[in-house]
Amino acid sequence: MVVIKRFLDLALTIAATPILLPLGFVIALFVRLIHGSPVLFRQTRPGQGGRPFEMMKFRTMTDARDKSGVLLPDGERLTRFGRFLRRTSLDELPEFWNVFKGDMSLVGPRPLLMEYLDRYTPEQGRRHDVPPGITGWAQVNGRNAISWEQKFAFDVWYVDNRSLKLDLRILAMTVLQVVRGHGVSAAEHATMPPFTGSDTDASRRSNR
Repeated sequence: MVVIKRFLDLALTIAATPILLPLGFVIALFVRLIHGSPVLFRQTRPGQGGRPFEMMKFRTMTDARDKSGVLLPDGERLTRFGRFLRRTSLDELPEFWNVFKGDMSLVGPRPLLMEYLDRYTPEQGRRHDVPPGITGWAQVNGRNAISWEQKFAFDVWYVDNRSLKLDLRILAMTVLQVVRGHGVSAAEHATMPPFTGSDTDASRRSNR
């Protein structure tokens, strides 16, 4: 399963390269013109087993600051073009390089923030038993419009039920999700509110 999944990741990524490279170049030009430099947003994220790696995305926000030099809230720095990139998931094109390097897979739980590692319950932490993905079971079942607990429950379900057939199903569902543009953000947030930890009792109930 692991070897075949890796082969699928490489085969699909290489096959898509003739389309991804020109498209990425055009997006990079617009990002540079609208958002300034740098074009890429780089951040350390936890991979399989919680091991850190540098994930890359196209920038969707400016560096606008208040009079004190403090960055404005995400919602105020997110541009119209940035919203378009997020709605269409085009901001995630650079992550195909992460897939090529082996940091990520095409399908798997989304890599979140390093500081969340200590906030997961043991059950939620199982999402790191597999490589993170560009898309995943949680992304095609609500994306950012569902709660953190629901998202993690979907991630763990994927870990327990993963298969090549399921991966292909998720990839097909992702195309429909992107076209529809559903679930890009939670209510009143640019994406999702920060994860501060789950109520233990509520988390147990959600995983039964």
